Amino acid sequence: MINRRDALKTLGASAVAVAGGAVLSPAEAAQAAASGPFTLPALGYAFDALEPYVDAQTMQIHHDKHHGAYVNNLNAAVSKAPELEKKSVEELMASLASVPESVRTAVRNNGGGHINHSLFWQIMTKNPGGKPSGELAKAIDKRFGSLASFQEQFTKAAMGVFGSGWAWLTLDGSKELAIESTPNQDNPWMTGKSPVLGIDVWEHAYYLKYQNRRAEYVAAWQNVVNWDFVSERYSKLIS
Repeated sequence: MINRRDALKTLGASAVAVAGGAVLSPAEAAQAAASGPFTLPALGYAFDALEPYVDAQTMQIHHDKHHGAYVNNLNAAVSKAPELEKKSVEELMASLASVPESVRTAVRNNGGGHINHSLFWQIMTKNPGGKPSGELAKAIDKRFGSLASFQEQFTKAAMGVFGSGWAWLTLDGSKELAIESTPNQDNPWMTGKSPVLGIDVWEHAYYLKYQNRRAEYVAAWQNVVNWDFVSERYSKLIS
């Protein structure tokens, strides 16, 4: 029998599956990655930089294996529909209905995994602490009453995700902030919104350290939010 901890390790190291499609061997995945338009972004800090809130082993597996698999599988999917290779992942997410049905599920899941994680790494920082600043601080106070109230509602959204998914602070077309959640690797880009902040609540994001204690992970994660980056992102989105 294999326990859940070992299963997560095995998932990170073994062959990966194109969601809704075939399983790729490591060699096939590597070939797709090398020849495809999408690449795995650098993490930007050491695997242990977010200790003790997010452990180094989780960060390495999460970035190198899980995100790496999404990139490889997305490249494999778009190679079957070459007209997609010239589109950015944002464009793919925003126009999934135009993606050929034969690869749509793979693009949705793996493109979502790629774009979600590319933002996720930037949302976290090795220098914990801080709080929203500038226009974002004002907008949070106006929309939610206070930072503490926002964090309480955001935590509720993260805890309310059934199974795997994400919780988000989003900006809609009217430049209004909202808290929402999405299943699996779905995301705000798919509904014409812009994510300002997001937390990954898939078990692979926290299980090695927190096991089934998602609430403990969500609370700990609040300590590594890169509010400087998030505040700057918000300012760019409303400009």
